[in-house]
Amino acid sequence: MPALVLENVEVIYDKVFLAIKGVSLEVGEGEMVALLGSNGAGKSTTLKSISGLLGPERGLVTRGAVSYDGRPISNMGAPERVAMGLVHVLEGRRIFGHLTPDENLVAAFHGKSSSRFNELRDQVYTYFPRLKERIKSKAGYLSGGEQQMLAIGRALMTEPKLIMLDEPSLGLSPLLVQEIFGIISEINAREKMSVLLVEQNAAATLDIVDRAYLIEQGQVVMSGSADVLKSNPDVQDFYLGGADHVDYRNVKHYRRRKRWLA
Repeated sequence: MPALVLENVEVIYDKVFLAIKGVSLEVGEGEMVALLGSNGAGKSTTLKSISGLLGPERGLVTRGAVSYDGRPISNMGAPERVAMGLVHVLEGRRIFGHLTPDENLVAAFHGKSSSRFNELRDQVYTYFPRLKERIKSKAGYLSGGEQQMLAIGRALMTEPKLIMLDEPSLGLSPLLVQEIFGIISEINAREKMSVLLVEQNAAATLDIVDRAYLIEQGQVVMSGSADVLKSNPDVQDFYLGGADHVDYRNVKHYRRRKRWLA
């Protein structure tokens, strides 16, 4: 049984704007899955429909079903979903800038055992030794890469079974992206933790995930193994930099192919 299942999910904002329509996807236990697409395609909305964070943005799941660990969760609050082991690292890091890295980790821990807290904190610092080096710094003064590490580390303090990452490569250099993606892969392999990775950076993402879904204009238009998507000519043209023979001056051809894909 998959850990996470979305079946024909539809989300509307402000009772007017249809953001995603008929989105279906699955994430298996211990699997790494990507949700790829351009800006505004509906990737973040899909994650928020899973984590229960649509309400503050006046969004609502109006159709379809979201289930996790075999249980429907659409009517659960966000804290209940976190308690089940489902955690969402939002786009833009959203760390507490006025707190130190250690204090950020304390804020995320919901248990009562100090020994368990120390175990989880040591685990975070093992994966992200840079944070331990900056343990007394205010988080707002960390580099972009260090802040992203802290955001992921803070999520690990909740002891998740499935972690959702929204654009972890945003604003980072290629070297930092490679480092962080390598750590995400290590966490997945060592902890047997399921990962749902939302990204625009398709090239880097398809190198580390097992499967991927491609979302366009609120609809899933393609899915398959990472190798299948990497070898697809449309994915190559629109998301992987294109092939040498592509003439991007031919705008009508580009638009026609794009509509056909969707």
